[in-house]
Amino acid sequence: MDVEEVLKLADDLVFAKTGKHLNHLQEGILRGTWQRQKYPEIAKTCHRSEPHVKKVAAKLWKLLSETLGEDINQSNFAYTVERWQFSNTGNNCVQIGKISCDPSHYLKGSLSTVLDNDPLNRKTSNTEPKIHLDLSDAPEPNLFYNRTSELTTLKQWILENRTRLIAIYGLSGIGKTALTLQLIPQIQQEFDCIIYRSLRNSPPLQTLQTNLIQFLCMGDAPVPAPAEERTIARGFPLLEYLRSHRCLLILDDLQTIFTPQQLAGNYRSGYENYSTFFKQLTESSHNSSLILLSWEKPREIAALEGENRPCKSLQLNGLGPEAQEIFKEKGLAEPDRWLELIDLYRGNPLWLNIIATAIQDLFGGSVSEFLSYKPLFLGDIESLLQQHFEILTESEQQVLSWLASTPAPADISKITENLQLSPPEILKVMQSLGRKSLVETVKQNDRSHFSIEPAVIEYLKLQQI
Repeated sequence: MDVEEVLKLADDLVFAKTGKHLNHLQEGILRGTWQRQKYPEIAKTCHRSEPHVKKVAAKLWKLLSETLGEDINQSNFAYTVERWQFSNTGNNCVQIGKISCDPSHYLKGSLSTVLDNDPLNRKTSNTEPKIHLDLSDAPEPNLFYNRTSELTTLKQWILENRTRLIAIYGLSGIGKTALTLQLIPQIQQEFDCIIYRSLRNSPPLQTLQTNLIQFLCMGDAPVPAPAEERTIARGFPLLEYLRSHRCLLILDDLQTIFTPQQLAGNYRSGYENYSTFFKQLTESSHNSSLILLSWEKPREIAALEGENRPCKSLQLNGLGPEAQEIFKEKGLAEPDRWLELIDLYRGNPLWLNIIATAIQDLFGGSVSEFLSYKPLFLGDIESLLQQHFEILTESEQQVLSWLASTPAPADISKITENLQLSPPEILKVMQSLGRKSLVETVKQNDRSHFSIEPAVIEYLKLQQI
């Protein structure tokens, strides 16, 4: 058996057990193991950290062991597969763990037919389209709180409007990733493949493209025509694959490729081609979609988005009354005070989880006792906010400090009067702070006024001590 036959065999076995196909990282682990690679080599090839590869591999070996009824691990995988190939039951059948089958099926790459004939292994019809999923970079889903409106909007943009580029941005912990993971199963049948990648390690675009194309090739996507036969626009071969199949790409942690201490959405040196790629992807003709998850809104989105254009952005805000589910799970007392708590921390799910834990630890679950203490308690939220403030410009910090000192929301004219910044500078800074979700806009007398949320105000006070 060659490596492709091994991958096909393993994919069919896993699909028969779980109803899901191997993802890109699982295939990479099996491919590397078959080629006698160790975990450090596999991690380098798959562009993942070694601890993450080991964690995924442990789950994969456990799954294969449960499926086949014998212990499978990295050291015995190749030997076991070779033993399967030559283990004859006397009826021209190969014994694969607890499963017997005609070897001609899987040697031709079609074990699924045999498994589907066994009612114990039948999971789904062979007529259903095969969707290639790679969510290996995605975190484990956390508890999801009602985002019906946002889900409806995203489904409309993707399924009805065929939006090619969607940017979802907001403060850390607000629920961008949880929302996207909730969206995937609701739309996955509309796509040939779905790939989730985190940019937390800041991969250059060329590295990311290579990684994605490798997965798409293993997912049976047709290889584009050679460059000499077809011009690949601006050096982005990935676009050719997105034209061939309908794909959903999700890129998380986009903020890692932005330059700190600059206004929102400025790319780091060497990463400017991401901006060009996003523009090209939006303006090219194809049926794929890209979702960007970020702390801040990319600058080019403002020029690309519009009511009837294939680019949209969604600023994700905090939860409303539905956030009370967090307090129910934490066992807090006095439900009549929960809405006050939600408003103080602006419905940020992560912040509310942190505060609910603190209320249990320090006040035995009494919300009233917690609220009686002044000033506003941040606890572990302080370190989260620090990450956002470390990337601000001096002018942005100056504006936020002034807003924190005002008792009421201020309009632009008041800000320009009280700070040593020119009106154009003020406008740029306010726009940038909005794209970083650090200012709130309220309407007063048909004019926009700006303020900052209580947790941010308290953080600024703590920095002045």
